[in-house]
Amino acid sequence: MSKLFSPITLRGETFNNRAVVSPMCQYACDAEDGVMGDWHLMNMGQYAMGAAGLIFTEATGVSAQGRISKLCTGLWNDEQEASMKRVVDFCHKYGVAKLGIQLGHAGRKASTRPPGEGGTPLTAEEGAWQTVAPSALPYAPDWHVPQELDHAGLAQVKQEFADATVRAARAGFDVVEMHGGHGYLLSQFFSPLSNQRTDEYGGSVENRIRFPLEVFDAMRAVWPEDKPLGIRISAVDWVEGGSTVEDTIVYAKALQDRGCDFIDITTAGVDPRQKITVGKAYQVPMAAAVKAAIDIPVMAVGMLNDPHLAESVIAEGKADFVMLARGVMYDPRWAWHAAFELGADADYPPQFARCKPQAWPEAFGLTREPRVTTDQRS
Repeated sequence: MSKLFSPITLRGETFNNRAVVSPMCQYACDAEDGVMGDWHLMNMGQYAMGAAGLIFTEATGVSAQGRISKLCTGLWNDEQEASMKRVVDFCHKYGVAKLGIQLGHAGRKASTRPPGEGGTPLTAEEGAWQTVAPSALPYAPDWHVPQELDHAGLAQVKQEFADATVRAARAGFDVVEMHGGHGYLLSQFFSPLSNQRTDEYGGSVENRIRFPLEVFDAMRAVWPEDKPLGIRISAVDWVEGGSTVEDTIVYAKALQDRGCDFIDITTAGVDPRQKITVGKAYQVPMAAAVKAAIDIPVMAVGMLNDPHLAESVIAEGKADFVMLARGVMYDPRWAWHAAFELGADADYPPQFARCKPQAWPEAFGLTREPRVTTDQRS
């Protein structure tokens, strides 16, 4: 029996397998309005057909100020909410996956050009906006200097996360993930490299996680009780003096106490000086360390597209879910193919049922089961 293709239940949602499509920024809004369009319908729709048991939207800004770029999706007005509901309804009607949304705020890494245009900060002529952060420290020497959030600013951001969570519920999402990774605002609070505050939100790890925990509480208070709410955390910064796995375990335990349903462990993004040793499953050890310390499910990321490797991560108890990004971009039917490779079963929409290997076994070198007729049964 495949562990990867075994079901798991979080609150009132049951996932038929442990594969997850990770949030992937698309920078594809047709206008600078944060509204999902045909690209997003196609992109999410293709994954919903058979990439994984749970698929996430790209990082979605909770405010205009919190967008990474002008072309990122947002969820702070009715038009954006309606565009997301269109995508969610389509995927629920025709797909076989649960739908999740990742809500985030880019903080000091906002107001940039899309990666295809360099990913560098916008100029004033290009419509740059004022960025915010825990401390008035730019991401890099040539980046915007953010405004340090005061208590009124913190309250506003917290409310923006809560308001976007309410909209996510109305749009029909099954899962919400709070984006606390990749060097964006909540990650900036967690890391001592970007958080140099001297008030109750800076200094010790307990203080640095205070604001992200307040945001989580605000989201949990308005998100339906029967639906899961989790978080993505950059467990280590890969820079000397940055956040550590030990810090992340403190964070994870505090989240568990607050009713967090899963923790998605990634790394890096807060400092351009990061030096990352990249390779297959390179971030799994951090996920495994967190999983060993808490009693809620953990998601692992990082080049896990090989089905046997993904299976081993689950079977060996290093994580409860595996997340794929470029792996499903390359193969939007990853779960189908992984299940076949592992001798397991995956879900297919009815319209695609006849392409399942068992439905035409000769094409896959399988033995067809004898067809039973009425006479044979009698």
